[in-house]
Order: sequence, then C-alpha cells, then structure tokens
Amino acid sequence: MRLLTYAAGIAGIAGLSIGSAAVAKTQITIATVNNPQMVVMKKLTPEFEKKYPNIQVNWDVMPENKLRRKVTVDISTHSGSYDVVTLGALNTPIWAKNGWILPFKNLPKSYDKSDLLKPVRKALSYSGNLYALPFYAESSFTMYRKDLFKKAGLKMPQHPTYKQITKFAKKLNDPKKGINGICLRGKAGWGLNMAYFDTLVNTYGGRWFNKQWQPELTSKAWHTAMHKYLSLMHNYGPNGATSNGFVETENLFANGHCAIWIDATSAAGYITDPSTSKVAGNVGFAWAPVAKTKNGSHWLWSWALAIPKDTQHPQAARKFIEWATSKAYINLVGEKKGWENVPPGTRYSTYKNPQYQKAAKKYAQLTLKSINQATPNHPTNKPVPYTGIQFVAIPQFEGIGREVGQNVAAALAGNMSADQALQKSQTAVKKIMKQAGYYSKNKK
Repeated sequence: MRLLTYAAGIAGIAGLSIGSAAVAKTQITIATVNNPQMVVMKKLTPEFEKKYPNIQVNWDVMPENKLRRKVTVDISTHSGSYDVVTLGALNTPIWAKNGWILPFKNLPKSYDKSDLLKPVRKALSYSGNLYALPFYAESSFTMYRKDLFKKAGLKMPQHPTYKQITKFAKKLNDPKKGINGICLRGKAGWGLNMAYFDTLVNTYGGRWFNKQWQPELTSKAWHTAMHKYLSLMHNYGPNGATSNGFVETENLFANGHCAIWIDATSAAGYITDPSTSKVAGNVGFAWAPVAKTKNGSHWLWSWALAIPKDTQHPQAARKFIEWATSKAYINLVGEKKGWENVPPGTRYSTYKNPQYQKAAKKYAQLTLKSINQATPNHPTNKPVPYTGIQFVAIPQFEGIGREVGQNVAAALAGNMSADQALQKSQTAVKKIMKQAGYYSKNKK
C-alpha cells in the first residue's frame, strides 16, 4: 500500500544527489485465500517482481472465512488496506454495482479476453464489463478411490445418484483402517459447508426462496437434504467434521482417509500429484451425484482478483492481476510446478494444451463439461427469483448463508436436531428478508 522511496536515504549515505540515486518501488498488498493454487501464486511472485522490478508485492494469506470477512469489511468501509483482493462470483457483480472495485477495460490484445471461458467471464461481469479476472474457476464433482472400489467389487458410474453414493459409502467405511466412507465439508460458512449443502438441496428439488422471495427452508426438500447430509456424515464421515472446510477435507482425501469426496473440481490437481497426495495414482472422477434433478447438482464458482476503488496504486495492481491470470502464468506454473497444478477452469487454451491434457487427462474434460453445463439461472426444478447455484446472488446472502451454515454445523455436531436447525434458519432468513424489503411484513 505504501510507496517506499529510498532516494533520500541512499543519497544521504552515499553523498549523492537525490536525482542521481533515485530508486523507488511501489508496494502493493494482496489479500488471498490459503488454497493450494494461491500458495503457488505467492511462491512465484519473484517471477513477477523480476519482470516488474519497480513493484514489490506483499501478501496477506488467510483461511476462507477470515478472507471473506476481512476483505468485505475493508472494501465496504473504504479502508484501503489492499491493492488486490481475492473475491468470488457472488461478490463481483454486487461490489461492481456498489462502485467498490474498478473495471478491467481495454485489456491488452495479448491478454486474449476471448480465451476466458464464457460462463466464468459472465459470472465476473457487470453491465458488460469485467470487474475481476479469474485466477481459477471450478464446478464440483465426485472424487473416489479406485483401489478401494475395485477391492470391494464396486463400480462408480459416470453419473452417480445419492442412493448409489450412500450404498458405496456404507460398504467402504472402515474406521479401524482410518478410512471414512465419505468426506464432505462440515465447517460453517456460506462458502464452506453451504457450498456443498446447497447443491444437495437443489438436486432434491429445494430452493432458498419462492418467486415472491419467501424462504422455503422448512420444505420437504430441505428436510430430505438435511437428513441425507447428516446420515452420510454421522454414519460414514470423519470425526470432528465441523472443523473441516475445503482445505482440511482435501488433506484428508490426499492422505488416504476418504473413499469418496464430493467437492470442487479444482482439487483434482492436488490429489493426483504424487508430491502432495498419497493416493495420487488411485483417484477416479465422476459427475456430482443427482437425486431428483440434475439442475444445481454441481456448482459454478471462480476465485478471481480485483482492484479496490480506493487503492493508491491501480496500475501496479492491474499489472499483477493481468500477469497472474494470463496464459503466460499458466505456462509458468506448468513448467515450474507441474501441469497438473496449473490454475484450472479459466481458459479454453488450457484445455487445448497437449501438456495439460496429458497431465490432467483423468479430469480435464469432466471439469470443463461441469463448468459449461452448470445452470445458475435454473438451479433447481422449481422457478426461482435469483441466480446462483451454491449461493443466492443478493447482498444479504453472505449473512443469510453464514447463519444457516452455522445451524447446519450445529446439527452435524449434535447440538440441535435437523428440524430445529431448519426452523431456526427459516425464522432468521424470513426476518432478514423482511428487514431488507423483499416482501411485505404482513405476508406469512
């Protein structure tokens, strides 16, 4: 955030004039999440600084929930702590509408904006302009241990159902050997446990709101989804699951403690890399499970980089973002860290690259198809007034999703029943929506 000028100090020490010794560096501070791809980005920062020696990059890397809270507060209060922020498909259009982030107009021809996947580009745009550039993008699918399936005489279908997933989890659950039949996110948060849980509700035919914006969290579909989630996790899931978000569950799978994991397609590179995964050679992939409808059974998300309006160094910030989301950066990761570790889901050229095709042949096309076939405008079988699969694209959703996520986690921990969790969630969401003016207070 601060412009450091060393000229005066150098001049004083060397007895030189300020003009002859002027060496200035612009410092930019980046806020990001502690996911593996972002950790790689931080490690490769010297490559950026080598290309732009007048820019110095500082990092604030933190867990997902902390990032969301800290960045939202900072940017909404115009504190100006960051020059580059990591945000997602939910925040981008809302923050753009509020005037909190700067648009990416007139991107250089070499950036090749048309190479960005259309669904991802659309998710990060507002009024026809991109307001964030995608670092990586994802849908969700089923990951499983082929060796365990083979040993048990089981076969994962390409399009599994939740009935089949339950059967497999029961058969493969082996606590004595440290193997959980299934691993799912349990940590509370609208982008943590609710990212998965929302897809479960969707595929059972549930929705957050009806066409009049009235919440439906006590509907039959929500009850069915809740009982399915709790049954899977209580009977075949890991202990202490309320502490497990994406990163923790990814590590459980990579260390051989999960037979099945339903989560982000972006995890595929990590769990198939022998340097990070003990089960790298035994991982299989299938579509996300379906119950009653395939709509909303797999999500659409992008972790992207944006420039706060209040930054003092927009040009330096933009240079970093263009670098970190470019074709050249993807090639750099492939060459330095292995092609299975490149940021997925953002560019058509990645999926045409022979080196990536070879490294990611087990999951590349499934990832691309899952992203392209996601249905944010039709997330379930009933009509809805909102867009979004694992979120509702309204400003109130961060609070709503956090509240409901906490209740779902409380039910998972055994601190309240499924019915109590849903009723408490329904009451809270109804109150928030009434206060926000979505429907009249005299409506039931």
